[in-house]
Amino acid sequence: MVLTNYLFDILKYTMAGIATVYVAFYLIKPYLDKSESLQLMELKKTISNQTLPLRLQAYERVVLFIERVNPANMLVRLNGTGLSAVELYAVVTNEIRTEFQHNITQQVYVSSRAWTVVTRVKDDTLSVVTNAVKALPETATGLDLCKTVLAHLSHLEDNPYDIALKIVREDMEALF
Repeated sequence: MVLTNYLFDILKYTMAGIATVYVAFYLIKPYLDKSESLQLMELKKTISNQTLPLRLQAYERVVLFIERVNPANMLVRLNGTGLSAVELYAVVTNEIRTEFQHNITQQVYVSSRAWTVVTRVKDDTLSVVTNAVKALPETATGLDLCKTVLAHLSHLEDNPYDIALKIVREDMEALF
């Protein structure tokens, strides 16, 4: 009987202790959750403050890439009028690939939509130049290639480079 009372007392005190810890946990839990969420928000804010300049710089570089591979700008910059069409084609394709490789790390900081636009601009520009050089005779000059590429772009209803820049700007504005 003494042993039964002793075990019953141990069971009572254990249950009371467990109930007290249970009640205390559920009283303190909302405070702990709120504290954790505030710390998480503060961490995200700190990370955002550190990465925002990097993201803006990446968007700047993406815009610069689109402008640099735009045939209207690139062909003037490269000034390949003294070259044959095939030589200018090699210079242009090398320039596009080099620019792209130089900016490939920017995909870490820009949205996937913006990076898709960048790769599409690169691929479409290479395609336009390739198709233009294939349409010309072997004796064509660099000036002929320039004229063919620019004529193709002038026949498009919407300038794809302006559209790409618009999409990139929209994505950049979404950061704010």
